[in-house]
Amino acid sequence: MTAPELRARPVLACGEVRTCLLPSLGTLDRRAAAELLRLRADEHVRVSERPNLYARSPEVLTGVDCRLPAANSAKVRAVGTVAARAVLTQGRLLQSTAYVSILADGPDHRRPWGQYLVRPGVVEPFGKLPEQAVAQGVLRGGRRGELDLGMIAEGLLARLVRHPILDHKAPFKSRRTHLRWAARRIPDGEAPSLDCFTLAEDGLRTVELRVPESVPAGAVAGLCEDLALHDWLLTTLVYILENSRFAAADGPEAVLVLRPAVDHLLHLWMPRAHVDHGLGHLWDVLEREPGFTRQWQTLVQRIRDQLALQAIPLLHKALTSR
Repeated sequence: MTAPELRARPVLACGEVRTCLLPSLGTLDRRAAAELLRLRADEHVRVSERPNLYARSPEVLTGVDCRLPAANSAKVRAVGTVAARAVLTQGRLLQSTAYVSILADGPDHRRPWGQYLVRPGVVEPFGKLPEQAVAQGVLRGGRRGELDLGMIAEGLLARLVRHPILDHKAPFKSRRTHLRWAARRIPDGEAPSLDCFTLAEDGLRTVELRVPESVPAGAVAGLCEDLALHDWLLTTLVYILENSRFAAADGPEAVLVLRPAVDHLLHLWMPRAHVDHGLGHLWDVLEREPGFTRQWQTLVQRIRDQLALQAIPLLHKALTSR
């Protein structure tokens, strides 16, 4: 069956990313990463080894027929499919993403399911879409009975962490983060923009963007996965430093406290490594304010300084004991 001609163009793309430490004592190599992310037998896992090990699963679809979240409480029903995928970076950080494109308007009746299935990752509203209200509703989070992209992403993540290849012995404690995003479509030729990045409670982040119509929703999802990954790295490194009490530790104990960060995190900072070239410059917004890389470098230098301080008495003891 061929896809029916779209009467309306997508005017909104939105999604949610869940990011966590892989529950495994060791990192996964290329082959193991591909085994973990093999969600479909008919498509291969995409694996790249430069500039770091990056594996992305094929997409799986979830059919939806529900109301869309809307900030103005408008009752908009939509039907279609949500795309979901998973990413594993450097065999250590696991992410699941659910995302969808929403059309500007649709008919007042439901089409046969086959017509929705041939347009993967697209939902069609009944009637005209209140674009701004739905974008804000997505960022707020769906209520009961409304489209909940986070639940779809969480379901995929739960499926992955139950994989028998994992030993469920994480090398250190960490928390998951959730990033919700909404990208309003702008005419081709206009420059994409990242309008707002917000840190909320309970590990939630929200991102508002404007993206040209020709940019695939999957590329926008890739940008948001990259933002979510580096936000998780920052959040986790801050958590380790604030809760490790390394300042009160001494000698070998201080080194052991900081070792998880050195072994598993410090080498993972590579913004834009797997972001669509047309969207990579949006990282500049976060580099200016709040200054992601600047904060990361400050935290890394703090760890290195602490390790250097702890090494001085150990070296002195070794020299005087001769």
